[in-house]
Amino acid sequence: MRALFLATAIAVLGCGGHPPIPKRGVVEGDLGGWKFRRFQEVLDVEVWVEGNKAEAYSASYITSDAEKRGHIDDKDLVNVFVTRYTVPEGVVRATVKLARRLAQDGGYQVEEDKIAGARALTIIGRGEAWVMWPSNRHVVKVGGRGRSDVPKSMVEHYVDRYPSQLPGGALEGPLPPGPEDAKPKSDKPEYDSNAPRPDIDHYDPTKVKLPDQQDDKAQPPADSKPAPPAAPKPKPKSPRKGR
Repeated sequence: MRALFLATAIAVLGCGGHPPIPKRGVVEGDLGGWKFRRFQEVLDVEVWVEGNKAEAYSASYITSDAEKRGHIDDKDLVNVFVTRYTVPEGVVRATVKLARRLAQDGGYQVEEDKIAGARALTIIGRGEAWVMWPSNRHVVKVGGRGRSDVPKSMVEHYVDRYPSQLPGGALEGPLPPGPEDAKPKSDKPEYDSNAPRPDIDHYDPTKVKLPDQQDDKAQPPADSKPAPPAAPKPKPKSPRKGR
């Protein structure tokens, strides 16, 4: 039975399959030489997408050497944050917008690169280092404080579960589409405060009189009869000529 299980697992990996996405976002187990130590649900969502509810999870891992010696340095600890959204719309766009804001901050160096075969964003500065990327309805961030780099092996473990959807030229190209781009555009012209247009479909005719309406006083009542035509004026008689 054990041999059959191993054969099935090898066949799946050989066909290019990916490990399943964890139920609580992060892997609650050891990953190679990294030992799982803590799971936590995060209250604050770093990458905010308007109208798209999200929840975030984190996991901490330490190296095998740190576990053996019983002392943990900053380089021995890696944290992983996974934010899960209700729908994927707007996730890539919000991630890119956050990265651009950080790039404009003089305290951070933000670059786009390929790490573990996936396109991702590296964010280094102010005593911390992170690798971040969007994946369908998730945003993954790997790294930690007190670090100058991010272990490639840890990024690789999470890229397998969350393939990157970061577009090329994310820091300089056009912003990825968001939910507002999918909404059908209205045929009505945009509101202009200098030349407002009346809303024909929603108005109270007893309080508002549109410019093309005639004055009610100038219009005859609906039940009145039309006035009779005026009698023709008599033609003036020509003067009689003398006899």
